[in-house]
Amino acid sequence: MALSRVPALALAVAAMAAALSSLSAEQTAPSQANEHGRLFPPENLGLLEGPDRAIWQKPDQIMDALGVADGSKVADIGAGAGWFTIRLARRVGPNGVVYAQDIQQEMLDVIRRRVAREGLRNVHTTLGAESAANLPAGQLDAVLVVDTYPEVRGDRVAFLKDLTGALKPDGRLGIVNYKLGGGGPGPSPSEGPSIARGIVEAEALSAGLRVKAAENLPYQYLLVLTRQLPAQVTRAPATARRQGARSPGVQ
Repeated sequence: MALSRVPALALAVAAMAAALSSLSAEQTAPSQANEHGRLFPPENLGLLEGPDRAIWQKPDQIMDALGVADGSKVADIGAGAGWFTIRLARRVGPNGVVYAQDIQQEMLDVIRRRVAREGLRNVHTTLGAESAANLPAGQLDAVLVVDTYPEVRGDRVAFLKDLTGALKPDGRLGIVNYKLGGGGPGPSPSEGPSIARGIVEAEALSAGLRVKAAENLPYQYLLVLTRQLPAQVTRAPATARRQGARSPGVQ
C-alpha cells in the first residue's frame, strides 16, 4: 500500500469503528473476557492501522515464511479490520483465496466494506465460533494467526487441532505473538497477556504439530507449525507448559 494512502485508510477504518461504538459495552462486558485474554473491541480498530505497522510487522517476511504465493488458499484468523487480509489477498492474486475469519460479526462487516473498496474479489469472510473456526477441511495451504492466540477462550490445544484440520497435508500454520517484555506496540498487562514462545511450542506439540521454522520480528515472534512426523514424540514436557517457559533464542 502506498504510504500516501495510509492516513486516509486509517481514517476510513476509524470512521467505521466509530459506527460500532454503540456496541462497545457488549463487546467489553465480562462475558467477553476469558482466562487467557480479551477480545479486541471493534471501536478501537483504528489503532491497528498505524502508518508504521508494515515496518515492524514485516508482513512480507511472515508470508514468505508460510510459503504464501500466487494461487494459494489461506486463512486470516482473528482478522479484525483486515490489515493482513488485504495483504494476503494481494499476494495470492485472483487465482487464490483468502478466508477472513473472526468471531465478531462487526469485524467481518468492516472487512467486507474494505475489500469492496479495494476491488478485491478473492476474500471470503467467515464467522467463527469459540469452538470451531468454520474453515473448509483439508483445503488450505496456510493459516495465519496474528496477535489472536492470547484471545483464545478455553482449550488452546483444541483450537490448534481445529485449525490443523483445515490444512492440506503439507500446509503451514503461522502463529505471531508479541514477545514478553518486548516493548513497542504490544498490549499492556491490563489489555491482555503476551504468551511465551515455549508455551506455544508445548501446546503445538500436544496438538500434533511441530515447529518447522521460527522468525524473530522486531516486537514479535513467528512460529511456523506443520503436522508432526509419524515418529515424533507427542507428549509436551511439563516444564514447557508453565507460564514463562521459553526456548532459547526468540521468546
